[in-house]
Amino acid sequence: MHDVTDENSWGPAIDEAVNTISRGGLVVLPTDTVYGIGADAFDADAVAALLAAKGRGRQMPPPVLVPDTRTLDGLAVDVPASARALVEAFWPGGFTIILRSQPSLQWDLGETHGTVALRMPDHPAALALLRRTGPLAVSSANRTGGPAATEAAEAVDQLGDAVGCYLDGGTAPGGVASTIVDATGPELRVVRQGAVTLAALREIAPVLGLDETCEGNPG
Repeated sequence: MHDVTDENSWGPAIDEAVNTISRGGLVVLPTDTVYGIGADAFDADAVAALLAAKGRGRQMPPPVLVPDTRTLDGLAVDVPASARALVEAFWPGGFTIILRSQPSLQWDLGETHGTVALRMPDHPAALALLRRTGPLAVSSANRTGGPAATEAAEAVDQLGDAVGCYLDGGTAPGGVASTIVDATGPELRVVRQGAVTLAALREIAPVLGLDETCEGNPG
């Protein structure tokens, strides 16, 4: 367990987390929602270990956290201008965008069907780690079906020795998960309502709600 509550003293803790990731290990990190369990997105064995630690199968691939908006075009193709506008408006923050993944990337996140869910978290320690490691596959730091961890100790209770390094950033805000928008179809569509409201999304771009058709009527 390493304390990352103070930016002035978290250097050794971030170093240890970077080393763990580089060895193919798993790291628990604070985010702006709940604690996450992360692995190198380009290390298939590490991603498999992440899924195993959670008790989750390949049919539920983890999203990928990124350090800045510039990473978008390295990981995704055919990014609609409207999706890009949403990213510019709501990153960092509680907004996840599903895009077509770059076909040349050597990664295996599970059964993604050629897509990837990307988010830039609004948490200084998480961003400090991501700037060092690059994109991380990150899921909530709990066993599948268990409560989401808002304290590092809660993640330890559920994940134990499966994780090589725990970063303790104090109490995570918890609350609402990120809003997820699918940008892989002809229209942008909300697939999970969360921290960013549909009204806020629509101030930036036309987005269909959970139960709407292209005409804007309930489906």
